[in-house]
Amino acid sequence: MTSYNKIAGQDTARIIAISDGVFGVAMTLLVLEIRVPLAEGFTSDKELAHSFLALMPKFLVYFLSFMTAGIFWTGHAAQFRLIEKSDRNLSWINLLFLLFVTLLPFSTAFLGDHINYKFPIGIYWLNIFLMGLLLYINWAYACKHNFVSDETKKQAGPGIRQRIIIAQTLYFFGALLCFISPYLSIGVIIAIQLNYAFVFFSGRKTKR
Repeated sequence: MTSYNKIAGQDTARIIAISDGVFGVAMTLLVLEIRVPLAEGFTSDKELAHSFLALMPKFLVYFLSFMTAGIFWTGHAAQFRLIEKSDRNLSWINLLFLLFVTLLPFSTAFLGDHINYKFPIGIYWLNIFLMGLLLYINWAYACKHNFVSDETKKQAGPGIRQRIIIAQTLYFFGALLCFISPYLSIGVIIAIQLNYAFVFFSGRKTKR
């Protein structure tokens, strides 16, 4: 008889499918934290405009978290474009990764409601750190168990590891800036994310 653990979790397509679904739901839930101002109590456009402008911190945090989710979704997709096989353990590593993805709407709401404090930024950074850690473990496990070809390990492996380590180091630096100003911390993290999304600064130029 073949052990159940030998046959479970071998379909990478199912990992990709549930990951895309979880990311889609999490990214949608982020916007629900921006509540439309109640219709009652406004007597002029000016008052309504002031109420709308009061939501700007919420929009800032929403943009931050949407970028966070997008970057991690892209990183996860890039890995599974190269990972050829899976097993039960790799499936559970990915489920743990998705656990922290689903926490992103909560850490976003917590930060949005208490944006002037340092502690919520620490919670948000911890959320990002754990997502990055699981993504790193995912790639390391796949390489160790030969779910990635030797050529891919040699060519893409160092770049994937380096990207995660450098990004997490920069996020940590950005989070530490909350001791100067929470808004400065959020702004720097957003700038880091924009660079990773659009590659404004890179040490290498890709030849086409």
